[in-house]
Amino acid sequence: MRLYEYEGKLLFSSAGIKVPGQVLLRTPEDAERAAGSARYPVVLKAQVLVGGRGKAGGVKIARNPDEFVRYAREILNMTIRGEKVAAVLAADYVDIERELYLSIIVDRSARKYLILHSDKGGVDIEEVARQSPEHIFRTTFDPFVGIKEYHAREVARNLGLGAQFTGRVLDLLRKMYEGVMLRYDADLVEINPLAVSGQELIPVDAKVTIDDNAQEPVVEELKRVLGRDPSEGEVHEFNYVKLDGYIGIIGNGAGLTMATMDEVQRFGGKPADFLDIGGGAERGIVKDATKLLLSDPDVKAIFINILGGITRCDEVASGVVEALGESRDKKPIVIRLVGTNEEEGRRILERAGISYYTEMDEAAQAAVRAAGVA
Repeated sequence: MRLYEYEGKLLFSSAGIKVPGQVLLRTPEDAERAAGSARYPVVLKAQVLVGGRGKAGGVKIARNPDEFVRYAREILNMTIRGEKVAAVLAADYVDIERELYLSIIVDRSARKYLILHSDKGGVDIEEVARQSPEHIFRTTFDPFVGIKEYHAREVARNLGLGAQFTGRVLDLLRKMYEGVMLRYDADLVEINPLAVSGQELIPVDAKVTIDDNAQEPVVEELKRVLGRDPSEGEVHEFNYVKLDGYIGIIGNGAGLTMATMDEVQRFGGKPADFLDIGGGAERGIVKDATKLLLSDPDVKAIFINILGGITRCDEVASGVVEALGESRDKKPIVIRLVGTNEEEGRRILERAGISYYTEMDEAAQAAVRAAGVA
């Protein structure tokens, strides 16, 4: 379950994370009422569940009431990457000295949590990984241990922050983890950009995805905090984040999926998504994941990278074949298949005329070639 930015910030606030003041505008009349009392400048941001809103003109800075109303009307009428803008978030302007990236995700393959961070925030993290991979940092921690001060020192050092920020980084990470990720059964808690403003670390944006299998008490708490049922709308049995590239990525485990994205970027491709089917995914989940990417008009080729442990290769192969049989959309699919029931999985693919690879770098190169984007 993906949440809008304003909803992610509501969860941040509930966890004690200070966020810029915000007002949600659903109609032009809302904008007219709010314009007179706003403190200028104000940042107006389209509320959509896809990336690339800034490049599409969905983020504007209003410096007076006239601009506030005009920009809000324009954004409310926008459709960004096929998604109609749901609302406009009017947020307090932040004087940003530096932009950082900070997120916590579930790394199912390692059975740990991953703190993904970068000293180059404010842009797509996959773009940073492609152009400046040396600015992407990974810190893992065991859920039985939690986040300790030494984790915060490492993250602060990687982000180029002085020792005086270690306590602030530790406080922020713990609130992201304990107050949002654990409290609300989240798969992803992301801040991009995390602004350095004086001695403060301020989340300028928020992205949160909730486990589709969240426990009922968690869902009820989300309803109370958000004012809506977060399970309404698009629901997947996998962890899916839409990106702005053209190569669809499917992996089993967050760590493997991230590594797959890195490989695609290393060979000149651009990932269209982060899609982790998790451990033990059966053919139905694989089928739904494959059909989702087949139906995405931005996806030119699909790279499925499976390292089978509890995930069975024959189930993966069957799911892919079923997806191709049920989908009207036909796109190149590159599969790397290694692990449990590998031979049977390969036989299923061979009968369907689908080629496969055993080496990840070879498969990544093949996926980039198959996309046919110079």
